[in-house]
Amino acid sequence: MAASSSSPPPTSGSRLGRVRFQDLAPYDGGATAAYGRAVHALSASLTRHGAALLVDLPAAHAAILRCALHSARAFFHHQPQSQPLFLYRAGRTSDDGGDLSSPACMDDAFRCLGEAARAALSAIARHLRLRTNVFDHLLDDTPLPFNEVSSSELLVAYSNQQHLHSGHVPTSAPQVDRGFLMLVASDHPGIEVCDPNGQWYLADGLSGPGDLLLLTGRALSHVTAGLRQTSRYRITNESRGSLTFRLMPRANAILDCSPISAAGHCVPQMYQSISASQFMDDLCAEEHAISNHSEAPSGSQGSFVSEPSLRSVLSDPLSGAFLEDAMVLLCGHSFGGLMLKKVIEMARCTICNGEVDPATLFPNLALRAVATVVKMEDDRRLFHNAALRKRRKEVTERNDVLKSTGGSRGNGELLLDTENSPSPRGVQYPFVVGERVLIMGNRRTPDKFIGKEAVITSQCLNGWYLVKAVDSGESIRLQYRSLKKVSELQPQSEMRRLQPLTFLHNKYPSGS
Repeated sequence: MAASSSSPPPTSGSRLGRVRFQDLAPYDGGATAAYGRAVHALSASLTRHGAALLVDLPAAHAAILRCALHSARAFFHHQPQSQPLFLYRAGRTSDDGGDLSSPACMDDAFRCLGEAARAALSAIARHLRLRTNVFDHLLDDTPLPFNEVSSSELLVAYSNQQHLHSGHVPTSAPQVDRGFLMLVASDHPGIEVCDPNGQWYLADGLSGPGDLLLLTGRALSHVTAGLRQTSRYRITNESRGSLTFRLMPRANAILDCSPISAAGHCVPQMYQSISASQFMDDLCAEEHAISNHSEAPSGSQGSFVSEPSLRSVLSDPLSGAFLEDAMVLLCGHSFGGLMLKKVIEMARCTICNGEVDPATLFPNLALRAVATVVKMEDDRRLFHNAALRKRRKEVTERNDVLKSTGGSRGNGELLLDTENSPSPRGVQYPFVVGERVLIMGNRRTPDKFIGKEAVITSQCLNGWYLVKAVDSGESIRLQYRSLKKVSELQPQSEMRRLQPLTFLHNKYPSGS
């Protein structure tokens, strides 16, 4: 029943970092040495292996998870459904004493797994030199307000030989999580994870019933500007019971990299601010494209699935930047960016632990060339998607205006003059480099820049500009909507300059 792989997967005990939950749990007071070691072990395991294990859960938590797994087994044993899956969200659905048609202990299991996920997220933030609660504003309020449902979710699954023989096919395609973190508790091993080198290994081979497998998702990779890469996994054994908790952002949250930038990290241009709902919609469209592509012949499918692994090889795991400065060690491993600096400082390879002599490094020209090409293609795709979203938005707004002004036929069809109406534009660049503008600003613009004259210094993607204030010399990146040409303001300023002269002329006529 296990999915085939190119080589036998090694056991997880020799690879994954095993972090004690009691050392990782946040608390008031000074940080202890055990907490520092736990934070480092968790982050090192995620960087090197794409996953980590939370072990030694509190006795009460471990007992709740065991009860939840037993209740899932009993629940699905009496359910004739062919898909033994149940999705649980805390909140409004459980206000009246719980849902009788769901497995027992789901409320308690949801709380235990949510506590562990938030503790791990705080540890990741600490390792990136951020405040431990820097991502709390992106999550649900705890406890949930009345009559609200959590954005995070708990997926309960249980399969046995009877379910598998009834037509339920084990999942073997690589998957990624959309949210921040994913925690998995199961009664049998069956999850393989892909490390940064593209090698698959059994991640939960030595995990116990009270241990949690920790994986990172796409939303966390976005808000950390690629410093924390997304875990890729596949399920090779579905003849087991499992609880999968997904820590998700609120739908109205804004995913941006401002904390990462404030901490001094490099933020690539591709990580733009985006709402969580739009981010999830884009991921759904991407997953739909992947599922459609998987129906193609096996030759094209294999090349498509390997693309995320290629990106992981071509990216620096610390900064997320493409390896345009890749260097090769004597051991054969290549590094670039911040990871290369770290390897030189440690004088050891982080993959094979071999000694490193800086004098023996030499450029990896082939890897640099491939990274440059992929980076150019990635920038082109992002630019095209941003222009397409803006074009759709402009068309929608124009249709709304036509509806409000009565520009529709009796059957509701819009009257669009396709010949005379201006074609929807994509990204706008109304200014040129060197032009003087006035900073109008928006809600996120610092007050010290609003109303100041500035000079356009460079043009960025998606209608953004880098401007420098004339009086202070400080630079800030703003979109064209937040800027206005100085020439357009000249008539108003001229009127203000002539107002005192008009007043004097009226008070003291030339004949007096």
